[in-house]
Amino acid sequence: MVSRSLGQAVRWAEQVLAEAGVESARTDALLLAGHLLGLSRGEVEARAVIGADEPAGYAELVAQRARRVPLQHLTGVAHFRYLSLAVGPGVFVPRPETEVVVQAVVDELRRRLAEGVHRPRVVDLGTGSGAIAASVAHEVPQARVHAVELSGSAHAWAAENLRGSRAELVRGDLRTAFPELAGRCDVVVSNPPYIPAGAVPREPEAREHDPALALYGGGEDGLELPRAAVASAVRLLRPGGYFVMEHAEVQAGAVARILTGAGFTGVTGHQDLTGRDRATAGRRPDAATDGRMSP
Repeated sequence: MVSRSLGQAVRWAEQVLAEAGVESARTDALLLAGHLLGLSRGEVEARAVIGADEPAGYAELVAQRARRVPLQHLTGVAHFRYLSLAVGPGVFVPRPETEVVVQAVVDELRRRLAEGVHRPRVVDLGTGSGAIAASVAHEVPQARVHAVELSGSAHAWAAENLRGSRAELVRGDLRTAFPELAGRCDVVVSNPPYIPAGAVPREPEAREHDPALALYGGGEDGLELPRAAVASAVRLLRPGGYFVMEHAEVQAGAVARILTGAGFTGVTGHQDLTGRDRATAGRRPDAATDGRMSP
């Protein structure tokens, strides 16, 4: 094999990835090189300018990425808000739109702290890689964070990402999780599976590598598990408690109706960074305003 400079190798990789349909071809080419060299993207670009050599194993990694193996599976890392999370086969790779959901949780917890609530309690239903729970535990250390995940492989990744965070992680079903916390939680958050059975993802990275258990929400509308998450939130939240859930853009109206039908008030949508309706939130009524609750 003819040796190449780092700059030549990155340009070659960018072309290969672009031809394979990878939209972020330049970025991925740099990040794969950085993974092998232990350098940031900017440092790779600087090293390329001064004529450094192509790292060993680069062509093999590029070939895997061209076959649409997720970048995060190749590097073993997903960057999410302020954290670098361990990810790989068997777990859903966290997406940027979920960062908006975390922000809604963080804002609510900080509001409660400012009002004098001591150690507010939050539950993450279907934590996957642990991205939401780990971020909340990191950004609001005063909060008591609990997370549940059904998949054994995803649970293992979440355990790795939550190690040292003091968050409680259990393996179980979001429908029945944490019975001991019924009516005691300040915030419940969920990014449940919500893709309808017939709506196979277009992106090969999701279609071929994200676990089906993390994608498909059940039922023709994909909302079976989101409905279950809403029911669990009703069970877990104290009066006045806050619930926020991610969903597909086209499901925003349906999810708002589900929350309203479950008795939530102040139901509002949250947009992701591209302006799409990707989460809906509501508040459990105060006992004084809800005849179904005991005083």
